[in-house]
Amino acid sequence: MIRGGGCGKRGREILAQDSYNPSMAKPGRPRSADVLTPSEWEVVHMVRHGMTNRRIAVQRGTSVDGVKYHLDNIRAKLDLPSRAAIRRWDGLPLNHPFRSTAMPTPGTPVSLGSIGQVAQTVKDLDACLPFYKDTLGMTHLFTAGQLAFFDCDGTRLMLDALPEAQGNGNSVLYFMVEDIHGAQASLTAKGVRFEGEPHKIFTHPDGTEEWMTFFRDPEVNMLALMSRVRA
Repeated sequence: MIRGGGCGKRGREILAQDSYNPSMAKPGRPRSADVLTPSEWEVVHMVRHGMTNRRIAVQRGTSVDGVKYHLDNIRAKLDLPSRAAIRRWDGLPLNHPFRSTAMPTPGTPVSLGSIGQVAQTVKDLDACLPFYKDTLGMTHLFTAGQLAFFDCDGTRLMLDALPEAQGNGNSVLYFMVEDIHGAQASLTAKGVRFEGEPHKIFTHPDGTEEWMTFFRDPEVNMLALMSRVRA
């Protein structure tokens, strides 16, 4: 079975031409062959990541009302009743490389790769940056808002000072997998409950996308799968 973009009662496969409603587009916007516009896909990824409307607005540099507008259009186009349903919708953008990979058969073992990232919760990012960079001598990759990334001999460390990270434990282990959707399907079949569907986190300058999905161990510790793909 080749994965596609499912929605609501209509299963995994979605016919974009049946779901697209021109009245939902702004005047002058080119008709999209995809079921969602690029901006709507961006909001979907952020909802899957658990972001609030206010956080999405800050991330995208728009208003909360603008985020609500996109969410209303997304729910209408996909026939989804709620925000929770958007988070668990398994659709993918049209022509995305992940759509061309076959879903694993039930019972297929999951092969976890190396740990691709470790998240460390901090309260004061400005105070921690010189400690990790200068005192510990780690390579500072980049800083994005209240997140700072370092390289530790091939493993990426993320310092997380976002308000929503506070009080939710300290470290998160991110396991690399080749097929993030297939790995989630295999683990779900074994009883693992995921927080939502895999979603795009970041696009590197060379076009490489990073995708993640989150789940918990028996003691409710947060874990994650991550995958990289050239779009």
